[in-house]
Amino acid sequence: MTDQSPLAFPPGFTWGAATAAYQIEGGANADGKGRSVWDTFSHTPGKVRGGDTGDIACDSYHRYREDADLLSSLGLSAYRFSISWPRILPDGTGQVNQAGLDYYRALADALGERGIAATATLFHWDLPQGLQDRGGWASREVALRFADYAAVVAEALGDRVARWITLNEPLVVASNGYRTGVHAPGLRDMDAAAAATHHLLLGHGLAVSALRAALPSGAEVGITLNLTPVRVTADANGEGAALERARQVTDACLNGVFLEPVLSGRYPEYAPPALLPPDGLIEDTDMATIAAPLDFLGVNYYQPVHLRPGDPDNLRRDEEAPPVRVDGVVKYRPDGVYQPNSVARTAMDWLVDPEGLYELLLRLSKDAPGLPLYVTENGCAAEDYVNPEGAVDDVERVRFLHLHLAAAARAIRDGANLAGYYVWSLLDNFEWAWGYQKRFGIVFVDFGTQRRIPKASSAFYADVARANAVPPLPVSWPV
Repeated sequence: MTDQSPLAFPPGFTWGAATAAYQIEGGANADGKGRSVWDTFSHTPGKVRGGDTGDIACDSYHRYREDADLLSSLGLSAYRFSISWPRILPDGTGQVNQAGLDYYRALADALGERGIAATATLFHWDLPQGLQDRGGWASREVALRFADYAAVVAEALGDRVARWITLNEPLVVASNGYRTGVHAPGLRDMDAAAAATHHLLLGHGLAVSALRAALPSGAEVGITLNLTPVRVTADANGEGAALERARQVTDACLNGVFLEPVLSGRYPEYAPPALLPPDGLIEDTDMATIAAPLDFLGVNYYQPVHLRPGDPDNLRRDEEAPPVRVDGVVKYRPDGVYQPNSVARTAMDWLVDPEGLYELLLRLSKDAPGLPLYVTENGCAAEDYVNPEGAVDDVERVRFLHLHLAAAARAIRDGANLAGYYVWSLLDNFEWAWGYQKRFGIVFVDFGTQRRIPKASSAFYADVARANAVPPLPVSWPV
């Protein structure tokens, strides 16, 4: 029988929402901001669905107080936003744009006035175009310039921001931006992607050192990685060895390439050589720099990967995963995980699988004992619309959040060191190469008028945050 008691979270658990600068700010040319790779990419015909750009997005550059009021109305204790590097250093280096720093000071102050803790991400994909013109993350110089930028921002905002994230999802930057070209800067170059992998990690390590040198004691420094449980079918036709090998390789590609260097100072044993930097690219102290101790690990979770025996030629290419090929094994998409009583897929065609979050949190707590974990992104796209009553009844997202928050609570109960959860996302926004077609927000944005309409999911999430507990799952839902 299903336990009908609420699942409580620990006292002091952080409840937040997350966004990213290019996805919400707009103000593309405001107050001295420089051009980013996403400005360039989105203005290149054919790169973004519908020709959409982030020029205006949610206009949060001008409406940040309104968005801070939204956070306050939901009773959230934290807000994760990202800082636009070219808004601070228009060319990526050199003269500081004081107006950019003033904007983030004002944002942090608005949050503080409402009792909301600021969590700042230094890099959420919008590299200054000036640095891309000099090689981008494939160049070691960019890692050095990232540390300089981190020091500037920490000096300016260190008294206002208590939790800092160096990079968001470096795997996606290296894979989608440099390997498959579906994201900015739009390259399809395996060597550049391998170099970018190492320099992103090196930039992280150098930024950790720069932040610690500039920030007051007690400030927390971490990184956010998108991590993916890898599942295999039961051994079929004696192919268990191939499946296990494929699992190890896939896990190394999707998780280990960034997780192991950060936690252990080494690249994973099973990572394909094509994904890793050549030996000449790694200098003597690099790996120790990359493995600088962290105060927390940010975890972005959306769905697992499934493997089964099959013909690799039928492999479905996942835009957010590097190429994985092991003879006799394919990735596949199950018909559904929770049927028929829950949503099997999101509007992104991603599986709804809260057990993946549960498994991931327990694994990470075992791999990095004592290291606090924060779910820094978790959410779903849905076909949201304003009904005739003027409301947005996003029942799919309510169910998604209910299932995943219950999984997070169970993980804590079973030993996971989870300290907080940031829903993705506060607002519907510019969803990268999908433009404005995909809506992830718990608040609906009418992009024509910029009107914000809290969805049903925002009320559900607010209730959970205020109670510090997730209500029992309906008896008709799977556990």
